[in-house]
Amino acid sequence: MKQAHPPTLDIQGLRVTLPGTARPVLDGVDLTVSAGETVALVGESGSGKSLTSRSALRLLPPGAAVEGAVRVCGDDVLAMDAGRLRGVRAGTVAMVFQDPRAAVNPLRRIGDFLTESVTLTGAMGRTEAAARAVELLGAVGLDASVLRKYPGQVSGGMLQRVVIAAALMGDPSLLLADEPTTALDVTSQAEVIALLAALRERFGTGLLFVTHDLELAAAISDRVYVMYAGRIVETGPAEVLFTRPRHPYTAALLASTPRMEGPRGRLAAIEGQPPDLREPLRGCAFAARCPFATEVCDLRTPLRSPAPDRADHHAACHHSDLLEGSAVDA
Repeated sequence: MKQAHPPTLDIQGLRVTLPGTARPVLDGVDLTVSAGETVALVGESGSGKSLTSRSALRLLPPGAAVEGAVRVCGDDVLAMDAGRLRGVRAGTVAMVFQDPRAAVNPLRRIGDFLTESVTLTGAMGRTEAAARAVELLGAVGLDASVLRKYPGQVSGGMLQRVVIAAALMGDPSLLLADEPTTALDVTSQAEVIALLAALRERFGTGLLFVTHDLELAAAISDRVYVMYAGRIVETGPAEVLFTRPRHPYTAALLASTPRMEGPRGRLAAIEGQPPDLREPLRGCAFAARCPFATEVCDLRTPLRSPAPDRADHHAACHHSDLLEGSAVDA
């Protein structure tokens, strides 16, 4: 029997603890991304989204104590030696960061930025790299004239396209997009989202899309993971999770999302603050901010369990059944 390919990214039981903290920054994270699939990781700032995505490149803070496994195409990057890890970073996994101008050298031409990584590693010769750069610029909607320009001579939207093209130069199996549209205007955001979706289809790359914007996540993703205080609290297909949330935190995020067609008046907000890393955590991390919380929520950490009618939709909540049939925009 022919075996199926392993997931492009498979994170199992990832726990990261930093010096001076009373609880893990990431606490038992499980997450998978298959080839050609777009997975969104959403949550408030400080929930652990970026650290989760960077674990695929083993870009962890100094002094971090790490447990669990982070497998890229079947190989655990946490257990790799330095040589194998360089290979993963050079070709297997690529990352697109929030601010494209922070990712480029303003004193060097864009053509050099695109080609230097693959030529320095010996993956391509200069002629092959230049041809690949032109091909990828075309794929992101730019022409070869951009190669001769400096970063300061193009707009933010164009430069983000350049950064995406650079990430694809090594033909990665996994693309990590960490808030890639935050620094862009609304029109450029829509263009980049459409571009990422098209590139995923064309190149079959697995895409982990990190964002706090649920509208963007709904527009691009096949599946969604919702993260709170370093834990995955809900996961499922995008169309189901955004219409029938089973965790109060997901429902609260959706209710606080501004919509053109939504009711007028003050926008809903989640009261309170996320738990402090300097304080130990018992029970459900969201309990102090949750309208459904009871005593059990303070005493026992909820385990993720499937919805009664969908085995691929999980929530870690003692009272998830109370959300069944509730209106998201209420």
